Amino acid sequence: MASDGGSSSLQLPCVFSPKSRQYLALCAQDGRLRIWNTDNKTLQQEYVPSAHLSATCTCIAWGPCRTVKEGPQRKKRKSEAVQVEERADLLAMGTAAGTVLIYSTVKGALHCTLDGGHTAGVNCVQWHPEDSLIYSGSDDTNIAEWDLQSGKTRSTWKADRAAITSLCVSPDGKLLLSAGYGIKMWDLETKEIYRKFTGHSTAVTTLCFATTRPPDGNGLYFLSGAAHDRLLSVWQVRDDGKDKHSVVSFTLTDEPQHVNLVPSNSKEEAVRLAVVCKDGQLHLFEHFLNGLCKKPLSPSCSVQLSDTKDSPAPIPLLAAALGAESRTVTLAYGNHLQPVMERVELNTSERHICLTRDVHTSLSLSVETNVSKVKTPVINAKSKVLVPGLPGHQAPKGASQASEKRKKDIGTKEMSIAERLGEIDLATVSSEKGAPKSTASLQTDNFAVLLVQGLESNDPNILNKVFQTRKEYIIKNTVARIPLSAVLPLVQQLTTRLQGHPFSARLMVLWLKAVLLHHTSYLASLPDLVTQLGVLYHVIENRVKLFHKLTKLHGKLYLLTTQMATNANSSSAADVDHTAKLVYEEESSEDEASDDEAPPDDESDHWEEEEDEMMEAEKEDNDETNNRKESRTNGEEMEPENESEEE
Repeated sequence: MASDGGSSSLQLPCVFSPKSRQYLALCAQDGRLRIWNTDNKTLQQEYVPSAHLSATCTCIAWGPCRTVKEGPQRKKRKSEAVQVEERADLLAMGTAAGTVLIYSTVKGALHCTLDGGHTAGVNCVQWHPEDSLIYSGSDDTNIAEWDLQSGKTRSTWKADRAAITSLCVSPDGKLLLSAGYGIKMWDLETKEIYRKFTGHSTAVTTLCFATTRPPDGNGLYFLSGAAHDRLLSVWQVRDDGKDKHSVVSFTLTDEPQHVNLVPSNSKEEAVRLAVVCKDGQLHLFEHFLNGLCKKPLSPSCSVQLSDTKDSPAPIPLLAAALGAESRTVTLAYGNHLQPVMERVELNTSERHICLTRDVHTSLSLSVETNVSKVKTPVINAKSKVLVPGLPGHQAPKGASQASEKRKKDIGTKEMSIAERLGEIDLATVSSEKGAPKSTASLQTDNFAVLLVQGLESNDPNILNKVFQTRKEYIIKNTVARIPLSAVLPLVQQLTTRLQGHPFSARLMVLWLKAVLLHHTSYLASLPDLVTQLGVLYHVIENRVKLFHKLTKLHGKLYLLTTQMATNANSSSAADVDHTAKLVYEEESSEDEASDDEAPPDDESDHWEEEEDEMMEAEKEDNDETNNRKESRTNGEEMEPENESEEE
């Protein structure tokens, strides 16, 4: 019998029913439970919990197959004895509100609600293989044991210091595995710890027993996987207690998202394992468990799906289940809202297998044939519409003309999504503030309608077109016009895009600011606001921490570069050449130098002659000045002509 690893809240729950693999249970982001029939590939049932938005489904687990009585039946004779077939019926769903919902696929309704055992969200649920008991692990670090007949808890005990993220019950129903960061094995009779294991460095998301043998004789093995860990570890329960470390490791391409295992009943039988990773690939393993294996084991076969386009794109796998034969595998791939189920025969001798599928064709066929049974009649132009209650069953002309006018008016007002996308060209929108208000309101209405449609259909083309705008007034008006039901999906979409390229994250911050300004009261009224905005808070906190470190690094680099620049400038200043480029000398210095170089005898003769001439010149000057003074005192005025002559 194959067993599925515990589905935790870290990924969307997706589990096949046990044994026949007839059903696939899915819980999407909208909180709805959808059960698909893998035989005819149709939607069998859909259940919407009363609090599907505030208390979303975090984990699901199928109960053991049982015989079900469908309606009243007549008493059969002994000769008409028919083999009774066991089928999957009950499905347990853990919610973020701390409750466990039991859904019946036979009734198509909720069987019962288990409440009062946890004070925080449920992360994992597991069924007891024989008794009608259910075990659940929660963020409140407790494990609860539920009695399905009474609908109440039989016992609750504290299992760890951290949140319980995964559980698994042994095939004989005597032991229970629980995991947070470490792994513990409990005795279900005494509720005491039987063994402790090292575990992983991150939260454990998968636990399942790999053998059905009793713990005596070192024959009990179990498997574990954790978030952000590309290894699956196998642990051995030993009699001597030396079992704190794993004995076998399986290598993966990404963290495990869905694990399906066929346990081994003896040493001569190998364990078969199918692992769907987060990157959408399927890895198949087959190994004989017999003690320690030091070297990590690579998959015997890897399967990947792609579409049939010219440039093929990968199709993500959601879940996989191993069949009775080694080559038969049941696959679920595509989208969570509309998955595609298929049973394939794989050639496991090949190491890598790539399957090409046309997902859009299969999706369109299933939607057309199975979603709705209501058919709308096709009305031609020649057909006549009859109205009951009138004589002759003919509609009056006035009413028909009015209806035609109304249809024309409606046809002119309503546009398809493609027409709206075609008319909105963000590059040609004028940035002038004086634009008319009618065009701005029309553009805001288009953006609001497109944003709601893009969030409902999760169409990246529509969302990219809307999120590309940089006008703050358009962003504020668009966010203010969207309904309250679209606020939370918008926040989740913005959180996803904030983790992308920094340029797009800059635009997403403007949208997030507008959401917090307009819809804070609605967000504050949500009971699970912490869990809904937890990812966003961690993204912002990590970015802020990184920014602080980057600013420190920027400051240190700036100091180093400035110091290097100053050192270069000082070294260049020390190498200046002090030799003069130009020297200027005056003439007087040359004359003095020539006089100094003359012989002393010649100098004395020249000096005597010059002294005599100087004495004579001074006497003449003194005589002229005396004559002028006398003439001025005697009042004699000289004419200018005489003065010139005398001079």
